[in-house]
Amino acid sequence: MISRFIAFLLLIWMLGFAWFALLLPQPAPIAPTDGVVVLTGGAHRIDRGLEILESGKSKKLLISGVDRDVKPPELEAQYPKSAKYFQCCIALGFQSVDTRSNALETAAWAKRNNMRTIRLVTHDWHMRRARFELDRALPNGITVTNDAVPTQPSLGGLFKEYNKYWLRAVASLLGL
Repeated sequence: MISRFIAFLLLIWMLGFAWFALLLPQPAPIAPTDGVVVLTGGAHRIDRGLEILESGKSKKLLISGVDRDVKPPELEAQYPKSAKYFQCCIALGFQSVDTRSNALETAAWAKRNNMRTIRLVTHDWHMRRARFELDRALPNGITVTNDAVPTQPSLGGLFKEYNKYWLRAVASLLGL
């Protein structure tokens, strides 16, 4: 009986991994939202956030998880065609160091700015865990649009992220 239970759990885990790896979240069409949140940590995420801001479909952008050593003028210099937005519309979040603190930083920003709709920008393989954390941190009534930046993740990277996702889900069930 115990071996059947363990085999059943293993089967569920394997089917879940197949779902996780084969059906990665996709980019969302550009549509109006109150704000855009970009979680740092990978290529093209900030580019996507700036693209949405420049389209006029959002008025504010939070870049969450900016390294404390990064100076705003340095970041602005990396995106010269978007420089004007750094003065009016872009907030840099320096407090977060992981996905969980990204969500807390985002929730505080959304509250300060009276957001009702947010677009979350992160890599496709990271989206599920980022959204899980964000859903836990945001107050009720805020609609979130997932906007995944496509990547070519390795099998090992997917395996690691899948396990982090489920470990975090179990930890939250335990109140951690």
